[in-house]
Amino acid sequence: MIGKYFLPWFGGTPAVWSTVMLFFQVLLTGGYAYAHWLIGKGRRREIIHLVLICFSVVLMLVLSLVWKSPVTPGIGWKPNNPGFPIWGIFKLLTISVGLPFFLLSTNSPLMQVWFNRTYPGRSPYKLYALSNVGSLVALLSYPILVEPYLTMQNQGYIWSLGYILFAALVLYGVIRTIKFKKDFNTNQVVQATIESKIRPDKKSRVLWVMLSACASMLLLAMTSHITQEVAVIPFLWILPLSIYLLSFVLAFSGERWYSRQIYLVLLFLMILFFRWALLSGPNLGIPAQLAIYMAALFVCCMICHGELYRLRPSPEYLTSFYFIVSAGGALGGVLVNFVAPYIFKGYWELPLSLVFCSLLLLALMVFYKIRLRFRLLFILNNVLIICVVSISALITYWYIDGMYKNTLVSYRNFYGVIRVIEKDEKGWPSSAYQLLHGITIHGVQLEEKTQRKLTTAYYSEGSGVGLAILNHPERGNGMSIGVCGLGVGTLAAYGQPGDTYRFYEINPAIIQLAQGEGDYFSYLMDSQAQIEVVPGDARISLERELAAGNKQNYDILVLDTFSSDSIPVHLLDLQAFELYLQHLQEDGILAVHISNHHLDLVPVVWNLADFFKLARVLIDDPGTEITAIHSIWMLLSPDPGLLNVPEITGRSSSMEKYKTNIRMWTDDYSNLFQILK
Repeated sequence: MIGKYFLPWFGGTPAVWSTVMLFFQVLLTGGYAYAHWLIGKGRRREIIHLVLICFSVVLMLVLSLVWKSPVTPGIGWKPNNPGFPIWGIFKLLTISVGLPFFLLSTNSPLMQVWFNRTYPGRSPYKLYALSNVGSLVALLSYPILVEPYLTMQNQGYIWSLGYILFAALVLYGVIRTIKFKKDFNTNQVVQATIESKIRPDKKSRVLWVMLSACASMLLLAMTSHITQEVAVIPFLWILPLSIYLLSFVLAFSGERWYSRQIYLVLLFLMILFFRWALLSGPNLGIPAQLAIYMAALFVCCMICHGELYRLRPSPEYLTSFYFIVSAGGALGGVLVNFVAPYIFKGYWELPLSLVFCSLLLLALMVFYKIRLRFRLLFILNNVLIICVVSISALITYWYIDGMYKNTLVSYRNFYGVIRVIEKDEKGWPSSAYQLLHGITIHGVQLEEKTQRKLTTAYYSEGSGVGLAILNHPERGNGMSIGVCGLGVGTLAAYGQPGDTYRFYEINPAIIQLAQGEGDYFSYLMDSQAQIEVVPGDARISLERELAAGNKQNYDILVLDTFSSDSIPVHLLDLQAFELYLQHLQEDGILAVHISNHHLDLVPVVWNLADFFKLARVLIDDPGTEITAIHSIWMLLSPDPGLLNVPEITGRSSSMEKYKTNIRMWTDDYSNLFQILK
């Protein structure tokens, strides 16, 4: 909920999700550390917890008077210039949900400690599995039962009511703990627990950190890989997170779900399939790739969490165990979010995490000798683990070498991996440079000097945006064109003397390449128009310009802002279109690029056009021109005459009987499920 709320404030990039996840991992560690301190001696500690719970509820009630809901800050908190986005996201999360989540995170270890004191002969660790069942149910139900029916404001209030109920139950637990603390601390009760009373040594504590860090790294790395390199499908990030939570549920439900020997064999097999999927790539098909990657993630997470459960201490060390495990998870998140983008040019942490998992399993087999009845099984076991480690290392080398041997340059930052490759397709006048964001083409330019100004990809003369520019009545009279999304700057090729093309782009790496770094793309430099590039999120930049009294009065405003293969939702809602129209001339055209493999964006734009009483045409260009790519554009205008010209109507698709019953998207409501193809 809170990740979706802040997503538009930072450009709608998928990296916002992983940053939010990292924040919660870090805060979870703090909550577990606090819980470990809380169970110590002294009644004052329970009183402190009581005060913090009451304060958080009072604070929530106060914020409900000044914000849209107690956990969703007002528009005044939106960053004017995100700068380094991670710190901005952390700041907003701390302000909005920091204290409530911090106190929520203490619940699992405290409940288990209270349970162990009340029922000393029963294992409290199954409660941890139960808590992860709750997390899994919430994760899967949110996009199906919550998001489609409730606005963000209503979600915030309902969640806050749930938190108040939680606070009441915790108050009951704290009061009961204070009342019966003497009974809990008596030595008359024999601790006949299921768990063995072994004081954890340094080796075990290190392994706790390493195993949890490895699982966290695998989760985040696999999420980045499948959402950027396999398929940009909405909600696909839910799949690996569900696998991760499921492995916790199974591993902490009892040792019957995990056998080291069986999972060693499964790891060996999954590594072979993993190598096949990496090398085959798109040729394997999306379903097969996802099946292999999720199976590999499940096996690795079961190994990490299964071994964690085997290494669990007796309940008296329960809170320190969870604190160290959560610290390991946070460490994995830090490595993926902070370290990897600066030392790797691609998502190399994925195969490296696989190597890490294999090495940990080898270390466990060395430190904790496995008892096997037959010597032959012992030998086969060791040979297998050596093969697993060796193949994992080879896969890492093959992946890095194979993925980037045809790459001319690669950049990685908060917004993903950007690569430039050289490609020569049959029928093209010459070879060309392509800009790729994940698996999505973001621009193409031919290398031959005489062909450098040819408009390509989604921006050919037969595309919707090409038709809008070439047939606008102000063509040749000094047009003002705004473009949300730079790509390689292909649209600048339409520029004529006296024209002004103003591009808005959030990714600094794309700006550098489009402006000529590496001499791959030259559309901006070759254009006859005046070129302006505005760094930052397009909507935030347009809002800032309007607030400063700088209406741009565009003849054409192009919406071509992609986050890999999906337009960020905050650029396709009511408030966004209201902003666009304020920057558009009364006889202007709004050109919206809605090409998408997985989403049908026509009803979304159709609703907006109806609301603002705009004329509209749909241009579905098959890409018959040389180097053109299939594209779908919707052209909207307050002046129907601008779109009622033979060159446009002759290429448009009939929408005379088109209807839609989807709900209007706003800043407070959107639903991707209803437009899935």
